[in-house]
Amino acid sequence: MLKLIQLEMKKQKLGWYIRGAGIAIIIISFFMWLMPYAEDNGEPTFTSYADALSMGGLFVRAVFIVFGSVLLSRFIIDEYKNKTVSVMFTYPIARKKLIMAKMLLILFLIFVTMIIATFIVSLVFLAVNSHYHFLPGKPDGTVLLHSGIRLFIQTLSAAGISLIPLYFGMRKKSVPTTIVSSVILMGLLSSSNEGYTLSSSVTIPLILGIIGFLVAYLSFRNVDKTDIV
Repeated sequence: MLKLIQLEMKKQKLGWYIRGAGIAIIIISFFMWLMPYAEDNGEPTFTSYADALSMGGLFVRAVFIVFGSVLLSRFIIDEYKNKTVSVMFTYPIARKKLIMAKMLLILFLIFVTMIIATFIVSLVFLAVNSHYHFLPGKPDGTVLLHSGIRLFIQTLSAAGISLIPLYFGMRKKSVPTTIVSSVILMGLLSSSNEGYTLSSSVTIPLILGIIGFLVAYLSFRNVDKTDIV
């Protein structure tokens, strides 16, 4: 399986993804720097370090869920749409293994880049805050540890959530449908109601993450038996 993943990485030429992820991290970091200047009815945007880190993680997850739909489109949807997947399926390797290699690579890329992005965005905010003092005092180690564990769980869940658009994209083999569904999903997860978002808790993202993994499995459980249409 590892060999298949390595071959898929060479085939896809991931330079575009690395550049895009880097630009996204810079933009999110800059946005996090500007947010403390925007007050809501005279109230500060962030009231604690936990709030600030949570918001940074939310931005990262929202952006990279959309990135995930782009990866799904390029790695899977496009190949089905252009029928190039039929060539791949002529290889003397089980179809499920070939698709699994693609899915694992997508999950790896999304999870790792979200972890790196969340770390960088959080580090940049803490560094900027130490100079401009948006939040008073220094972050407590316990708060950072708790926030880190929470962000890790939410990031793992978001990797699964990024697979949900696959269901909509595979129905019509449509790249736009895949990407639009991820944007809608991102909007639902990020929409705020009096400061509360669906991503604020751990339970809801975990449930959606599990649904994402189930979607990936159900989409290709019969790939060895079905014809390519």
